[in-house]
Amino acid sequence: MTSTSDPRVLRAELEALTTEAFRPDLADIDRLPTLDIARLMNGEDVTVPAAVAERLPEIGAAIDAVAARMAEGGRLVYAGAGTAGRLGVLDASECPPTFNTDPTQVVGLIAGGPEAMVTSVEGAEDSKELARADLDALKLTPLDTVVGVSASGRTPYAIGAVEHARAQGALTIGLSCNAHSALAAAAEHGIEVVVGPELVTGSTRLKAGTAQKLVLNMLSTITMIRLGKTYGNLMVDVRASNEKLRARSRRIVALATGAGDDEIERALAETDGEVKNAILVILTGVDGPAATRLLEESGGHLRAALAAAGG
Repeated sequence: MTSTSDPRVLRAELEALTTEAFRPDLADIDRLPTLDIARLMNGEDVTVPAAVAERLPEIGAAIDAVAARMAEGGRLVYAGAGTAGRLGVLDASECPPTFNTDPTQVVGLIAGGPEAMVTSVEGAEDSKELARADLDALKLTPLDTVVGVSASGRTPYAIGAVEHARAQGALTIGLSCNAHSALAAAAEHGIEVVVGPELVTGSTRLKAGTAQKLVLNMLSTITMIRLGKTYGNLMVDVRASNEKLRARSRRIVALATGAGDDEIERALAETDGEVKNAILVILTGVDGPAATRLLEESGGHLRAALAAAGG
């Protein structure tokens, strides 16, 4: 399925998409009491996790491929337009405070640039050339991964990003909410979460947006788990950039070690506030510099560092 400037052809394309389908059973929704509309909408939302569950094998395979490349220094890049682009930017922006990643490790590209986060940029989603230019600015390598995100699976910006990235040797993933999409076909890993027609016809910020957010959460979070950014389910790479996160750091050390407040404060002081290092100091008795060395030798994986220290 390709983009066209002929409005008749475009209309036919849209009418063929599940995400654009009209539901006659909801044609009088505006006449219903507010609570009934809320119940309907909630019932629609409940179906989204099941649609995601059907695609878990594809999601898992994609994550393993991403993690393998990121372990070698690669980056994870999301590329989309409109709601899909905003969701990618959101997921990328949460990685530095949650997992202490460098801001360049997980990147969100949205058609039209930062301005498009809050307003529509005319025609940006229709440009494959814009996607190529945005990716060229990042200087892609074969270790990088580009995830094209598009509810319809036909957005030229997302397809162009995946096609260009693949030509550069990067890993590619196409995330859409329609079956047999051009985006999935263009990517090495196609993930098509079919959530069905929206409560408001064509409003893909609803179920499709929820599905995309769930999958993006999986891609980034499970990749970071594979990279050793957690210890169990604790965010041991959290960046303590404010009072709340500093308090969370202390709590994480306490949960991981069972140590008291004074011991935790000493360990964090000795390790410049680094949670992983502090846990290693407490559980193994090594000093701060030794903890740093053990973690470096273990590729940042706390469990491996603990094993190496005999902890």
